[in-house]
Amino acid sequence: MKKKENGTTGFRKKLYTAGLTFLFFVLIIDTYKAKQRKQELIEEAEQLKMEKQELQKEIKELSENPQALEEKAREKLWLVKPEEIIIVKK
Repeated sequence: MKKKENGTTGFRKKLYTAGLTFLFFVLIIDTYKAKQRKQELIEEAEQLKMEKQELQKEIKELSENPQALEEKAREKLWLVKPEEIIIVKK
């Protein structure tokens, strides 16, 4: 009977080791993916900060310069003066 117990104990040790090794690799992969996602989010945050700054500049310009406001409104809303002719390119 001692031989069977040693064989079972050896198998359990191998199974335990294999399980821990598998868990270790899964954790490494998850850590790597988390670092990649973190970097992507950092880059996205930087891009959004730059976009926010540009929009704040545009808001300031439009609030301080009536001519810029009129130009933007004409561009976005296709507003025209009665004497103007619009040419649309395809």
